[in-house]
Amino acid sequence: MSRDTDASTLLTRAIERESQEAGCPAAISTATWTPWASATFSGARHLVSLTASASSALDEWLAALPEADIDVRGHLLASMAVNSLRRSENTVTIELEALTIEE
Repeated sequence: MSRDTDASTLLTRAIERESQEAGCPAAISTATWTPWASATFSGARHLVSLTASASSALDEWLAALPEADIDVRGHLLASMAVNSLRRSENTVTIELEALTIEE
């Protein structure tokens, strides 16, 4: 991983890693980001779509996600929320929104 890897790539890698560790591997479908800044911080807003197999492990992981301490190197994950869930037979499509702040 290069030192100049952007926050979006680092975040999506972290989400995939965390889902794997939780026993509900998720695959990122799309990930977009836009720059964000306040008077004292700069960072990015992220929209991430992912899919995973339906399971109780996935439901537990998603419920805990807003409070999860996910390591995104060089950034602070300030917030993460599940915007939507779409369930089909055995697959769940999830849309997440996150805010990262540069350290």
